Amino acid sequence: MDINLARTFLTVAETGSFIDTARKMCLTQSTVSARIRSLEEQLDRELFERSKTGAKLTSAGEQFRKHALALVRVWQTAQIEVSKSDVHRDRLSVGAPRSLWDGFLLNWITWLRTNIPDIAVDASSLDLSFLTQRMLDGTLDMAIMYRAVQLPGLVSEHLFDEEFVLVTSVKSGQRRRASDYVFFDWGTEFELDHATAFPEHINPGLSLDVGAIGLDYMLGTPSSGYCPLRMAKKHIRRGRLRMPARARKFVYPVYMVYPETRDEEAFEPILNALRQESAKIRRIAG
Repeated sequence: MDINLARTFLTVAETGSFIDTARKMCLTQSTVSARIRSLEEQLDRELFERSKTGAKLTSAGEQFRKHALALVRVWQTAQIEVSKSDVHRDRLSVGAPRSLWDGFLLNWITWLRTNIPDIAVDASSLDLSFLTQRMLDGTLDMAIMYRAVQLPGLVSEHLFDEEFVLVTSVKSGQRRRASDYVFFDWGTEFELDHATAFPEHINPGLSLDVGAIGLDYMLGTPSSGYCPLRMAKKHIRRGRLRMPARARKFVYPVYMVYPETRDEEAFEPILNALRQESAKIRRIAG
């Protein structure tokens, strides 16, 4: 399928107007109409409900939108990789939640750049739904996530168990106040589990979705909140943070997901390096 058809479809879906699409894409309105008509003929379905007020996606159009997005994404990825093929031997595209980059995956990236410098690395911070979708549409080579994915053609390998623990910078002996509590957003799964466990903290005075940087706030202001043990461990050893006794922990297994069919010679050193970095995390937790 002509990739321009998909791009035109997505622009009409975004603007809700053939006229606005023509203006945005620097095309004539008749060209936009012809492209959408060609697409509908190929799919044998109407994708838009046309009216005087604009164009609205039909149920078939809603279904096609995710595939159009995937088509455009794959094409863009192919363009980037081909254009840079004379600079690097290969390219590795990897995605993971924000919480796994700090103190873990960035160390692995450092190893890759030092030991395999002729492979370009594209690293992305993504939520679980995007990680799974991009693995399926082939625009990610690897994903590291807090859940095993059982899908044809993909392998899920357990790396370690991530512990989210309550830590506080309130001095021992001083009372921790509810107003000092900070909610650190470590992703949808943690947010749901946290809300179930602590309904009194559903609407905290402060929510931070900034990853490990949020610890800087806690270190500078007497407060409490949850974070991965591997991030807090060094501050606990130095006495800057402490773990309140009998506080609840949240534990999530971490997996790396990669294609079942792959270039073993090229891929295995990359996987082994991640396994070794994971072993360090297990030692820290121990």
